[in-house]
Amino acid sequence: MIVSVDDIRAAARRIAGTIEPTPTVLSASLSAAAGVPVHLKLESRQTTGSFKLRGASNAILQLSDAEKQRGVVGASTGNHGRALAYAAQREGVRAVICMSRLVPANKVAEIERLGGDIRIVGNSQDDAQQEVGRLVAEQGLVMLPPFDHPHIVAGQGALGVEIMQAVPDAAIVLVPVSGGGLAAGIAAAIKAINPATRVIGISMARGAAMKASLDAGGPVFVEELPTLADSLGGGIGLDNRLTFAMCRDLLDDVILLSETEIADGIRHLYRHEREVVEGAGAVGVAALLAGKVLSAGPVVALVSGRNIDMDLHRRIVSGERTEFETMDGVA
Repeated sequence: MIVSVDDIRAAARRIAGTIEPTPTVLSASLSAAAGVPVHLKLESRQTTGSFKLRGASNAILQLSDAEKQRGVVGASTGNHGRALAYAAQREGVRAVICMSRLVPANKVAEIERLGGDIRIVGNSQDDAQQEVGRLVAEQGLVMLPPFDHPHIVAGQGALGVEIMQAVPDAAIVLVPVSGGGLAAGIAAAIKAINPATRVIGISMARGAAMKASLDAGGPVFVEELPTLADSLGGGIGLDNRLTFAMCRDLLDDVILLSETEIADGIRHLYRHEREVVEGAGAVGVAALLAGKVLSAGPVVALVSGRNIDMDLHRRIVSGERTEFETMDGVA
């Protein structure tokens, strides 16, 4: 099973009236540092604060009337839940969001504000997914997972079309990667439009499930650990049907970052770009600042979300070394 560029273009048309068009801007500071034009795709300015609204909207809009009556359920590290609650509320659909205790309180509170029915279960997204399975079996809810679903992948992939429209000569596109819905969708779009453009996934060193699975040749269990890039936590599912194969076949590389490097990305985006960005959204910029991405041509870094706890953000941008940075090198 794959998601094609035609699926992605259809999703882009379907959700056009339900999302905010987000800008792609040239970064003077990063361009000077990299020696090539560096553009930022500011999906952090999306309505719900992250790219997740695209996939959630595409999936909700394709539900039958009977499915809408049953309601939807999904596991989340925060941003998918927020997007699913928002998109469901707009269509008058009940949304149950299952999360682990690792999800930051600010993200939980926002989902509740949007009318999501919240279930906090266990200490990992895998634990939350087990609760999703129980609710599907017992209550008949429709499962809309955060990444491994063709409608979710196609919705996120619309970003790839927009990126290539804005920077058609992009040599490299940097994309946060967790379960792979975003990376798979964007890579499918970009490789269809310009196969020469390299698509590189960026993740954190602490608990990067997709990277571990790619290295192993198949989905593997990875312990979910506290990280500044909390939105990138969680496994890819040992029964992954879609995103593992797409990431394996379409991504040119996956780069891992320390917590200190992620903090540097957050700090840079605030001080030099005047953007409030969460850890997962800052990883592309962080990889550039750390010298882990070299390019002979234009680079696009996807800034995927802004939903960071603001007290934590204040500590980071003021130069304080957070508890996450002390975890570097600690399993």
